[in-house]
Amino acid sequence: MGIKFLLHAICVWTWTTCWVLTASTDDGLVRVSLKKQPLDLKRLNAARITRVGLESNVNDQGAGVVYLKNYLDTQYYGEIGIGSPSQSFSVVFDTASSNLWVPSSKCLFSIPCHLHSKFRARWSSTYTKIGIPCTISYDYGDVSGFFSVDHVKVGEIIVKDQEFIEITREAFLPFLVAKYDGILGLGFPEISVEQATPLWFSMMQQGHINHKLFSLWLSGDLTSELGGEIVFGGLDWRHFRGGHTYVPVTRSGYWEIVVGDILVESISTGVCKFGCAAILDSGTPLIAGPTQIVDQINSAIGAEGIVSMECRNVVSKYGYALWNTLISGKVSGRLKTLLEDETMEGSAMGESAVCTFCEMIVFWIQVQLKQQKTKDAVFQYVDQLCDDLPNPIGKSFVNCGSLEILPDVTFTIGNKSFPLTPQQYILKVETSYSTVCVSGFVPLDVPPPRGPIWVLGDRFLSAYHTVFDFGNMRVGFAKSAN
Repeated sequence: MGIKFLLHAICVWTWTTCWVLTASTDDGLVRVSLKKQPLDLKRLNAARITRVGLESNVNDQGAGVVYLKNYLDTQYYGEIGIGSPSQSFSVVFDTASSNLWVPSSKCLFSIPCHLHSKFRARWSSTYTKIGIPCTISYDYGDVSGFFSVDHVKVGEIIVKDQEFIEITREAFLPFLVAKYDGILGLGFPEISVEQATPLWFSMMQQGHINHKLFSLWLSGDLTSELGGEIVFGGLDWRHFRGGHTYVPVTRSGYWEIVVGDILVESISTGVCKFGCAAILDSGTPLIAGPTQIVDQINSAIGAEGIVSMECRNVVSKYGYALWNTLISGKVSGRLKTLLEDETMEGSAMGESAVCTFCEMIVFWIQVQLKQQKTKDAVFQYVDQLCDDLPNPIGKSFVNCGSLEILPDVTFTIGNKSFPLTPQQYILKVETSYSTVCVSGFVPLDVPPPRGPIWVLGDRFLSAYHTVFDFGNMRVGFAKSAN
């Protein structure tokens, strides 16, 4: 009996709190399984995180900054129900926002609404319309609607009289291509539009969970149907290895902590040696940070813009053949034949892009030949021109074959090291032509006094099981069991 009890519930004493860690499904916790949407290159290329000023309808006057994202790259989502009887919706559990919203049946003139589940108020016996209009801004545009109240099913429990937003207008992107219907915010009331009570606050207030926390596990197993799990009220020991390292929440609103120095292969990047703010964001796979550090990281891992990368690929694959063709003087008709004889394998951009690069390189070589440059000098010049090409989409790509030799990138949190391996910080994306590898690091510059700021998305959160402990205003990290 004693062994069975220990297997069923293990109490971990940290500070003054005893938490239930369990692997049972009948454990008094509220669990939501998460699904994982595969990334595609077009959505990832269009995904952005940007900085704007404080929104007037957000009640966090001390925040000083609101950052916007477009959810085009969101991978993880789960199921909830709204109304009586319950109407099912797929939502992103987003730790960097605080409102719950889903499309309304009154959304008539926005195409994305017609491709997703819509809430039908007349079907619910527990529905109450508040009617206060609101707008939420995203990088690609706004969603707007009005507030209502109804029961919300999360896992196996019913949260009564929960405020949510019925969306009547959606931006065309990103919601047109999303597999999820809406957003369920897990942030603080301070960033909630119109000060609406977040769902997880209501769960605590109504006594559905004994401990004022939730934990997030995101699976790193690309072959698993289960994308992860969010557990309200406790932790599941199957989701992590070892103990958690806890650090205080430094500013309520976002789940914001302080990170120390960021190391690339044990070498300091310097900027955050004395501390930088960091926001935990389960709504993006990216890790965003100061350009100065992100550029250092991407340089160290050999990441470059997709245009430069494709230019280099074409030089590597066709360069000497183009040189020989030009030297022989038999250019006419040879370029097309050359391309037709080769394969498109390894290209992320397709045949038309390869043809364009070949034409550019032919021109560059011809210019250098007229100046009577040597072969080595010509290709050094061509390589430099590839380097100097603009990167209009802002993403950096790496050679998928070099992941094993790339350095770890380590975040210092609570005076402990949290390394990310290349397999953890690189996103692998399938295209029509090949698999491409994208750096998970993107620039986000926030000036002092609020900046510099990091946004730690799913590349970090999938590596480390995370506890969001509102009762003690802290966040904990342990190595994820993937």
